[in-house]
Amino acid sequence: NVSKLNELGVMDEIASACHTAHNVPDVGDAKTAIKWIRPASFEQAFEDLDNAYMSDEVRELEYPVLCNHCEEPPCVRVCPTKATFKRSDGIVSMDYHRCIGCRFCVSACPYGARSLNFSDPRKHLSKVDPTYPTRSKGVVEKCMFCSERIDKGELPLCVEASKGAIVFGDLTDEASVVRRALANAFSIRRRVEIGTGPNIYYLFEGGE
Repeated sequence: NVSKLNELGVMDEIASACHTAHNVPDVGDAKTAIKWIRPASFEQAFEDLDNAYMSDEVRELEYPVLCNHCEEPPCVRVCPTKATFKRSDGIVSMDYHRCIGCRFCVSACPYGARSLNFSDPRKHLSKVDPTYPTRSKGVVEKCMFCSERIDKGELPLCVEASKGAIVFGDLTDEASVVRRALANAFSIRRRVEIGTGPNIYYLFEGGE
């Protein structure tokens, strides 16, 4: 729920929890920054929907942007080494060891969700979480929806840190929390017109 997320003001906490647990480096350069989840304006997130008569309330909200774990992920199609693949549960994941840094996936992703490590990311980590692998120079990375936590029956960190503003679940299950939330709120997705089938929905007032 975008409205609730902004009201709680927890975007920084969400990004911090995600990046700390997944050893996302802080390279200190906006041009080469590695970000799995970040805040964006409406114009940045929904450039195809922006218009001159947008309400100030909607325009001034912050929107979390991340990998959309598409139904038809273009990044998977273009990866020459199958370093990027779609799991049976729909999560678009990566095998870092197979990534050759060709950046085909970076170019193919219409959501700007992927980042290349132009330098050794380990040099930009003040603290390393030993439970999650670090990457090396030349490797692309992105949000993997905390698949390591989901495999243990836990929720993604962004969901836990959102204080109820973000929900997660099985979209194919009519009884799931996400389906209930979608049934009770107006929602939009990013760039649906290109046919990727993004699975991240942005809800406005009324969602659970």
